[in-house]
Amino acid sequence: MGPKYRMSLALTVGLALVLSGCGGPSDTFVPEGAVEKMTIRMMHLWPEAGAAGQYQIVNRIIEEYQAENPNVTVKQEVLENEQYKAKIKVLSAVNDLPDVGMTWAAGYLKPFVEGQLLTPLDDLLRGDLKDSFVSGTTEAYAVDGLTYALPLEFNLAPVYYNKKIFARYGLQVPTTYEEFLHIVEVLAAADGVEPIALGNKDRWTGSLWYMYMADRIAGTEALASAIKGASSFTDPGLVEAAKRIQDLVDMDAFNQGFNGLSNDEAKAEFVDEKAAMYMVGTWELPNYTTNQDIPQSFRDSVGFFKFPAADGERSDIDSWVGGPGVGLFVAEDSPVKEEAKRFVEYFVKRWGEESVTGAGVIPATKVNTSKGQLPQLYTDLFNEANKATSMTLFADVQMAPGAADVHLNQIQALFGQEITPEDFARAHDAAIRTGQ
Repeated sequence: MGPKYRMSLALTVGLALVLSGCGGPSDTFVPEGAVEKMTIRMMHLWPEAGAAGQYQIVNRIIEEYQAENPNVTVKQEVLENEQYKAKIKVLSAVNDLPDVGMTWAAGYLKPFVEGQLLTPLDDLLRGDLKDSFVSGTTEAYAVDGLTYALPLEFNLAPVYYNKKIFARYGLQVPTTYEEFLHIVEVLAAADGVEPIALGNKDRWTGSLWYMYMADRIAGTEALASAIKGASSFTDPGLVEAAKRIQDLVDMDAFNQGFNGLSNDEAKAEFVDEKAAMYMVGTWELPNYTTNQDIPQSFRDSVGFFKFPAADGERSDIDSWVGGPGVGLFVAEDSPVKEEAKRFVEYFVKRWGEESVTGAGVIPATKVNTSKGQLPQLYTDLFNEANKATSMTLFADVQMAPGAADVHLNQIQALFGQEITPEDFARAHDAAIRTGQ
């Protein structure tokens, strides 16, 4: 703070004191019924370019809230996924989180809670939102019995595929891993099309492929136990899963340069019909159902299939990787904390009502899909969520931040064939043992 600023501040404060001393009580009178003006800072990860449906709904909800609460202004900051993660980490380090922001569950959430950066929202679950959420969703945001965020999405990770490309090469949806390998072989030999679009620069994208492979070969329980540190990633089935990932790389299953491409770049290859398959969460459903910026002819050609069963599999085809998506938090030190909580309650209720038809998102709140006409792709995936036999939360979300970073780096190294499956397993065990 410079001397000129300090002098200006002193004069301002001094003048205010003089005026307050000279004036009577009438000078500080606040009219009855007057409401304090306030601003809620909100940060989210649904930019218009990549998530048009969600972006529009967020703006609509904010406009409605401001109309009903004219004393409140909601100021947005919108970043794409990876930028958001980077900035929220910086803001948390200096305790300058937005009043309302987005977080992931479990291990990702825990350091924010331990740093006393987030406020519990259990009172909202006892109010108008009571019994509103799909079973098991809010629990993923609980730490030591308190709930620190309210989920907006429920996600599955299917393999999306282009029906036109499959038909062109006489391919059928696979139900076994051998049938899946046949598809990869046919498309890898074809000109002008890649079998699978993958942007593994972001690393979590490759993690989805490994997790399904591990789930099918080693089993859901073995994978979950290793992630928790209760057993080892050197389990033969988990090592075999890592080996089969490298076998796919050897078969040219993935697009050229996949380890240097972002998920958005890989998604573009799938949308541009340069790749036949693409695995990602159902948060992408709007781009294949309701997003008018994407050609209808492409949206009509998108289908999905479940990750196929492998020989001697220890889980069934209805075992999914997925779970609750992003949730809304309120910062513990927010100067408008109570208003921010009211806004979150309002937002979650309105989001559940609008996200289905307005964005084609599967919300974490209970919905009645019989109301209105929904895209078939959405309805089919919604039904899959209801009949899932198990749901394994994304590995990097489950793990403590340090272990999660090791996991993601090892995923990239595995796909890049820079390490052996055995080294991949040992690195995970060492990272998880640290508990950080």
